[in-house]
Amino acid sequence: MFNQLKMINQVRKAQKELAKEIVEVEAGDGAVLVRITAELKVKEIKIDPEKVDMDDIRELERWIESAVNDGFAKAQQIAAEKMQPLLGQMGLGGGE
Repeated sequence: MFNQLKMINQVRKAQKELAKEIVEVEAGDGAVLVRITAELKVKEIKIDPEKVDMDDIRELERWIESAVNDGFAKAQQIAAEKMQPLLGQMGLGGGE
């Protein structure tokens, strides 16, 4: 029982750490900046209007899609690295 409580506390601590871990991704040579937590929550999207051609909104949409997708991929990688040891201890994954 104690081990289960200890493991639950470790998982909660890891989740809090993931919320603080921020991935920053740019697209369109800095036209779009996306910040995503390792919990896979978008924290911020910034668009530099000087680098955006308003006559080509589709290009801006592609940059946003690209930045968000890249950010999620990087955030997932960070989350997996942080959670893998805990999952291994629980017998649920390839821990060490």
